[in-house]
Amino acid sequence: MKFLLFCNETMLRPISRTLRQVSSSFRHHNVRRLAYSGSHVSPFRPLNHLHQNLRTCSSLLPSLSSFNSNQCRYVTTAAAASTATAAVAVEQLNGRSTAVVDTIDAYSAIELALDSVVKIFTVSSSPNYFLPWQNKSQRESMGSGFVISGKRIVTNAHVVADHTFVLVRKHGSPTKYRAEVKAVGHECDLAILTIESDEFWEGMKFLELGDIPFMQEAVAVVGYPQGGDNISVTKGVVSRVEPTQYVHGATQLLAIQIDAAINPGNSGGPAIMGDKVAGVAFQNLSGAENIGYIIPVPVIKHFVDGVEASGNYSGFCSLGLSCQPTENVQLREYFRMRPELTGVLVSRINPLSDAYNVLKKDDIVLAFDGVPIANDGTVPFRNRERITFDHLVSMKKPNETALVRILRDGEELELTVTLRPLKPLVPIQQFDKAPSYYVFAGLVFIPLSQPYLHEYGEDWYNTSPRRLCERALRELPQKPGQELVILSQVLMDDINVGYERLAELQVKKVNGIEINNLKHMCQLVEDCNEDNVRFDLDDERVIVLNYSRARTATSHILKRHRIPSAMSNDILTPDTSSQVTSG
Repeated sequence: MKFLLFCNETMLRPISRTLRQVSSSFRHHNVRRLAYSGSHVSPFRPLNHLHQNLRTCSSLLPSLSSFNSNQCRYVTTAAAASTATAAVAVEQLNGRSTAVVDTIDAYSAIELALDSVVKIFTVSSSPNYFLPWQNKSQRESMGSGFVISGKRIVTNAHVVADHTFVLVRKHGSPTKYRAEVKAVGHECDLAILTIESDEFWEGMKFLELGDIPFMQEAVAVVGYPQGGDNISVTKGVVSRVEPTQYVHGATQLLAIQIDAAINPGNSGGPAIMGDKVAGVAFQNLSGAENIGYIIPVPVIKHFVDGVEASGNYSGFCSLGLSCQPTENVQLREYFRMRPELTGVLVSRINPLSDAYNVLKKDDIVLAFDGVPIANDGTVPFRNRERITFDHLVSMKKPNETALVRILRDGEELELTVTLRPLKPLVPIQQFDKAPSYYVFAGLVFIPLSQPYLHEYGEDWYNTSPRRLCERALRELPQKPGQELVILSQVLMDDINVGYERLAELQVKKVNGIEINNLKHMCQLVEDCNEDNVRFDLDDERVIVLNYSRARTATSHILKRHRIPSAMSNDILTPDTSSQVTSG
């Protein structure tokens, strides 16, 4: 009965909601296309679905009982009226029948979810990147999840990020069960939990994964959003399907936009279509009304299959290319593209990718695995839809090959490229792990990461050190394991007086040797056999310390600042373990 009342309320706002969706989605789409693909989509395309939206919304019924009498009345009228009147009556009947089917589907989704959707309670503690030997105060959060075959629970990665303790409760039960996080894919914002208790799995029904829904198909989002403790179901329709920025992992993968409300607590809950899962709720658009996003089945299957194959999250593949659209006629003529050819221009290639040894700058990528790439970087998708060709790349499994057709110096070539996940020079996210650090004579060295820059606040792009920010966003790694090591701060002591203004600079050399990463730098310092140790920084700045005095000062500084160790566990070696504690 509550669901029927909900449908009644939505009937009062169909026109205004649809018009708002047309205008706001177009503005948002333009912002996103400039940021990601550079592709152009006609602003008038949403208007094609305007009448369908109104008809679908207006066909909702206040109750099932009223449909029975109305159905009989319309049939009688059609039999006694003229042909034109009969046609109108049949159209109204079809609309109301659709509403009944939608209502029954919603009831089915509720019945299916009662034994499949769970509430997740998480206690987490995030690291403090300014003081990397400490954690921030713990916090409690809640989310949703659903069970799949193999006695596994699927939820969002951000629901269990930096977790220290996870509990799960099923619908209708007062008992919370301890859960273990089996695998996490922060890139795709998905996680798998397991529960050992056999009592928990009694009566649970495993949900099956379905397909990508088409435009305007109805889905029911099930979960435990804020505002109550019991399970909640909201209904919406699919607005668009395209690669979208995943906020948690800061990556661009395929996502489904729906007009159902997705609120805090809904994260990790399934979006059900029929009797199968169409996606996982994971984020919404702030400042907009009823614009939510769900992770589609192909991304979920890629994550789950990768975990099944290797036991761990395998990641999403990348070509390692930075490409430019070739929409300008003069640009295409310059690169000798014939009128029938379309593609994108290769601007940069990641040195760690296989493409670095196969492709060249100024190549034109014409097709990927036989799929032609348009001048705006998009490829055909389903029925008259287009998405960026990055989606084809991301759906490849690690170490799979792809056939890439290119245009080089006016000649068409077909080349084979091996795909694999690529790590950026500066990590975008570092959940579920302690930050790396090394303290020597009060100098705190860390590898540069975006989470470190995020410590400068929400407006970190403008408030963090400009040079570090630009390097984090633009520079590519030149060799495996490379890190940008910076002097994050100076813990003041007599040994380092005068060096406090050199904080936030990159460290390039130790005693004349270029450093590869923080662990390499630590080894160079710890193995120093000279009287002095020299650090070469950005802007030709230099730090010189007497090595023996610096080692002595380090233990006093660690004790004064209550730092348990001079280095993080990931760079700790047997040779240094006895020398790095605060004593």
